[in-house]
Amino acid sequence: MKLLPLALLLTGAAINVAGAAVPRPLKARRERKEKAAVVAEQMNQMKQDGVDIVSNDKQSALLRSYELRKKKTRGILRKRQTSLSSILFPGVSPEEYASSEQIPIYVDLVESRKTQVPFEFYDLPTCPAPPKEKVKGYRKSLGNRLSGHNVKPGPYEIRVGEDKYCTPLCAVSIGGKKLKWMRQLVERQYRIHLMLDQLPVLMRSKELNYAVRGYPVGFKAPPSYTGLREDEYYLYNHLKFTISYLEDPSQFDGVRITGFDVHPVSYEHNIGDFKNIGDSIPSCNADVDVVNDPSTYLALRAGPTGEDVQALYSYEVRWEPSEVAWADRWDVYMIGSPDDGIHYFAIVNSLMIVLFLMGAVGTIMIRTLRKDIAGYNEMQTIEDAQEETGWKLVHGDVFRPPSFSPMILSVAVGTGVQIGVCFFSVLLCSLLKLVNPMKKGQALTSIVVLYVLSGTVSGYYSSRLYKFCDGKAWKRNTMLTAVSFPGLLVTMFTILNIFLSFAKAATAVPFWLVISMFLLWVCVSTPLVFAGSYLGFRADKTDVPTKTNQIARFIPEQPFYADVPFSCLFGGILPFGSVCIELFFIMSALWLHQYFYMMGFLMAVLFILVATCSMVSIVMCYLQLCGEDHRWWWKSFWNCATAGVYLFLYALWFLSSKLDLIGFLPILVYLTYMSMISIAFGLLCGAIGFYSCFWFTKKIYGAVKVD
Repeated sequence: MKLLPLALLLTGAAINVAGAAVPRPLKARRERKEKAAVVAEQMNQMKQDGVDIVSNDKQSALLRSYELRKKKTRGILRKRQTSLSSILFPGVSPEEYASSEQIPIYVDLVESRKTQVPFEFYDLPTCPAPPKEKVKGYRKSLGNRLSGHNVKPGPYEIRVGEDKYCTPLCAVSIGGKKLKWMRQLVERQYRIHLMLDQLPVLMRSKELNYAVRGYPVGFKAPPSYTGLREDEYYLYNHLKFTISYLEDPSQFDGVRITGFDVHPVSYEHNIGDFKNIGDSIPSCNADVDVVNDPSTYLALRAGPTGEDVQALYSYEVRWEPSEVAWADRWDVYMIGSPDDGIHYFAIVNSLMIVLFLMGAVGTIMIRTLRKDIAGYNEMQTIEDAQEETGWKLVHGDVFRPPSFSPMILSVAVGTGVQIGVCFFSVLLCSLLKLVNPMKKGQALTSIVVLYVLSGTVSGYYSSRLYKFCDGKAWKRNTMLTAVSFPGLLVTMFTILNIFLSFAKAATAVPFWLVISMFLLWVCVSTPLVFAGSYLGFRADKTDVPTKTNQIARFIPEQPFYADVPFSCLFGGILPFGSVCIELFFIMSALWLHQYFYMMGFLMAVLFILVATCSMVSIVMCYLQLCGEDHRWWWKSFWNCATAGVYLFLYALWFLSSKLDLIGFLPILVYLTYMSMISIAFGLLCGAIGFYSCFWFTKKIYGAVKVD
């Protein structure tokens, strides 16, 4: 079947016949649906004809573009088509390479989904890195160092357009603890990640129609395959690189890299007298085709008398011309990731919760409160005032400072506001293309820097609240605001870092970086907190519409569901429910090594979270005041802060159902970081709930006449 032109396939543009009238909207919509049906039929026919979706040829690229058409659509009212490269890496232009120009291959982490303990490539018993003066290094940000992404030049030499047959790299001996460790890496399915021209290396299978980033350290064969009594472990020591390139002299000079594939092979070379790179050996030359064959697998098993395993690493390179455009080279990496439709469903799900709460708040504000306020204001006699009931009875106590630790409350609320400002700033920078979420190191750097720079916000809001509560220990308040939350995170991180250091993981932070983070905290964050605290204490005390009685009013006994902890647990359900679907994609990006770049959706979810927390807090505060309970300060905070508890419970469910972690340390890493995230999320929701209640109480008590 003849294929439609590519422009028609991707854009669905109408074909105007000369002299024909411009179609009406309804007719144009019908034509688009008909053309979309034709295109869908053609794509299904291509699949039936055996066209796979992962190859680097024109038909597969066309099929990928169709599958990813929703991801390539931008705009809300006026939609337009674009490329994934421009979405994932805005402003990045292609790089052209001249013939025989050397291109460095960079090595990244060796990591596994079964553990969250990555290692560096050169921690493996492998070939040494090339001299620094021979290959330029890779720039490392603060976020890269904190996350363990210490990208370094690889030992492979690649030159544009030059194929290489089997080339020996080096011979290493693997024995003792290293041999046991390598077998453990194979058992836990560790994968090695390489990069060429910013492209992660891919393993593709046209027969199985899949593509996966990185290649495994080795593989495990069961006794039924080997005939041995127990499982056998084999090492991939030979790499077959296939580099796809686009060459178009009429458009640009040189070549552009459009694909970087690897096919690993386990092969026991006849090392012989090999000593240096370039030495020829019988099992690795132009006449030998190195393939995976059970008779030549390289087993990770010591010799009969305990001899070390002798492994020779080798590689070969093949350059293939490709018709795939440079702008479409990232398409294959996004196959299988959720499309925008699921994110839209998450937004709609959250909006339904918001609309329900808006109805509840509207009922309270418009009907109930208006009726109550009108009734209170029409009271003319003392006898009428004595018969009043409901929330007006506590007007002399509603702004009484909390009896339990206003210091801790002010610090928690100020920290929550700082987290919210930091989160919003990071998302805003992402939407303005100042931060690229595809570069996780850059994103982590921006989070750390923006959190530090927003220290003034926490100091200001904490001091204003503490001053309203008639607090006098302003120095202690300022120090606790500057130290509490960062100190908690640093303590948890330091304890975890000790375990990671003993395991020699790549994510173990060196001592000098810990000192740098400490100086960033002491020299930048703390002074900003002090500056904000100074401004807060210098500002006038927050005005409230009623005076506080000298003696606190007696609080009637409340139903069990209206008191702590039940009311707080009920309140946290809806804020968590408004973000739970989007949370799944974020956690998949964090722990399953997937890509997440939908910052626009995340910003919308943030606004929905703020609205949900505000309305839940207002509704529960009104019900509490109607029960003549004026102790709303801590309850307003905890009613929404318990969303962090539900987030941690969700993390436990994700651990048991989506992750397959092996060992104590990977679970410790996961639980530590998810605890940090849950605490931060709870503080953010709690601060939103508290200030919503503060605003609500000032509004309703300012609308009534109080003698």
